[in-house]
Formats: sequence, C-alpha cells, structure tokens
Amino acid sequence: MKENKTQLENQKRLDFLYRNHHSWLMACSFNISRNVEISEDLVQELYLYLAEKCSPKLWFLESFNLLYCHSFLKTRYINKIKINNRFNPISDTYDVEDTPYDRDFDEDMEIAYKEVITQLSELQKTPLWASAKLAEMYYLNPKNTFDSLATEIGISKSTVFLGVRKIKTHLQETIQSPFKNETKNKL
Repeated sequence: MKENKTQLENQKRLDFLYRNHHSWLMACSFNISRNVEISEDLVQELYLYLAEKCSPKLWFLESFNLLYCHSFLKTRYINKIKINNRFNPISDTYDVEDTPYDRDFDEDMEIAYKEVITQLSELQKTPLWASAKLAEMYYLNPKNTFDSLATEIGISKSTVFLGVRKIKTHLQETIQSPFKNETKNKL
C-alpha cells in the first residue's frame, strides 16, 4: 500500500517537473551537449530514471531536486561520450600501401656509420683527439648529454659543446650524408 502512495506521489512530482521545468531541463541539457537530439535523449532518460527509481530522497518541495537533475544530465552525457570514444571506427589508412624497403638507402646508412666510426678513431690519433673522444662519447651513448659528460669528466658544458661541434663540422665536410641522396631521390 505504501509503495502505491509513493508511486502516485512520484507520478505527481514527475508531472509537475515536466510542466514547470521541462524547458529548463532541455536548456541545461543543450548547454551540456550542444546537440538538440542528444539533449532530448538525456532529458527522456532523466524522466525514465526518476519514474523507475521512485525515491523520496530525490524529492524537493513539490517536484524533484533540480540540482540532482542537472547532475544526472551532466554525468549521463559524460558517460555517453566515454562509451562513444571506446568504439571509434578503424581508420581508413590501413588500405594505404606501405613504402617498400629501400635496401640502397640502408646500405648507404651502414657505410656512413662505419665511416663515422673510422673517422672518430683516426681523429683520436691527431691533435683533435680530445674533441674526437668527446664526440665519440656523446654520439655513441644515447644516455650522454652535454651536461652529464661535463659532470663526468669535470669540464664545462661549453667545452663539451665546442668539442663536439668541431668534430661534427669535420664529419660533415669529410663524409657524404646518405640523407642528401635520399632527398634527391624523392624530388
């Protein structure tokens, strides 16, 4: 008997909510979603939820707690967004043909790398030996930075930088870069 009374009271409150606050709920829902169809769906879900829940804890004055209704609309929209983002369609880029493996470029890279290693070892026998050693430590160990090398050796960062730059310009002048050939082939 008590359930019937609460259901009847809930129906009256739903009717009052619809008659007096439907346009406000639609406006709130539209402000949240920026889409008329989605806002209509959200408000419909709110009415269904309130009718099925039939909880006196949600009542306020002669209607429902409007702050709760606003929170319901907002969280329901956020949940819809999360669900829609889970099911993104597969990109159409999977049909794009991969670029074929360029063996010539790979061989050019290998030759250039070996030339760099050879040049660094030969430069260590010349007066540029300090700069060559710094460049070798910097280039061949990816964890090394100018700062870590300077701290490890006990010299300034600018000294490390200048030594590496000196060897870099020497290598650029003596070794032909495989990347220059690659850009010519693409043009």
